[in-house]
Amino acid sequence: MVGLPESHNRWTFITNHARVLAAIADNPNVRIRDIAARCQLTERAVHRIITELEQDGYLSHTRDGRSNTYSIEPDKVLRHPAEAGLPVGSLLSLLVQDETDRTKITAVQPPHSAAAQHRAEGDQAPSATHRT
Repeated sequence: MVGLPESHNRWTFITNHARVLAAIADNPNVRIRDIAARCQLTERAVHRIITELEQDGYLSHTRDGRSNTYSIEPDKVLRHPAEAGLPVGSLLSLLVQDETDRTKITAVQPPHSAAAQHRAEGDQAPSATHRT
């Protein structure tokens, strides 16, 4: 079953830096306020993360009036030695999804059996004694 996890209080698989970068990859014109809401961070934390990403060359921005347009360097390699040679673009390809895919993944669905899933999709439920 895929659904929304309970609130975490100790550790997570993805860093806040990766979350912010994924939000920007989804929308290069996104506002810091919207990144903060999506990543469940404060605006101050998002601003600090963006500054760090820019200082290390993963991200840049251009100012257009009162808004920013961000640009990610997809060929820049990840920082940790365990991921030596792996470009940030590869990480983002795992984290960034089409909005339709994201809503399918994050939708809370009641648990159900494989047979119920087949019936919901209009297929016949597989028979336990079915032989070919």
